[in-house]
Amino acid sequence: MNTKLTLTIEQSVIEKAKNYARKKERSLSDLIENYLKAVVNEDNDNDEGLTPTVKSLKGAFKLPKDFDYKKELTDRLTEKYS
Repeated sequence: MNTKLTLTIEQSVIEKAKNYARKKERSLSDLIENYLKAVVNEDNDNDEGLTPTVKSLKGAFKLPKDFDYKKELTDRLTEKYS
């Protein structure tokens, strides 16, 4: 269930955050929610062995359901070393 939340944040930070969200094709609410999830370690049992940097990035972007990371990695490495 989603609940409305009112925050007080510096106007310049809000502007920059909105621009960032727009560039990432995400909503500001989505970015903030994912950040808060990372901070409170909502999925703590799935985070074992992750560095703090990786944990902070968790949920920062969404991939298509059919995304094949092994193929993508192979393609990028082939491109890099060809």
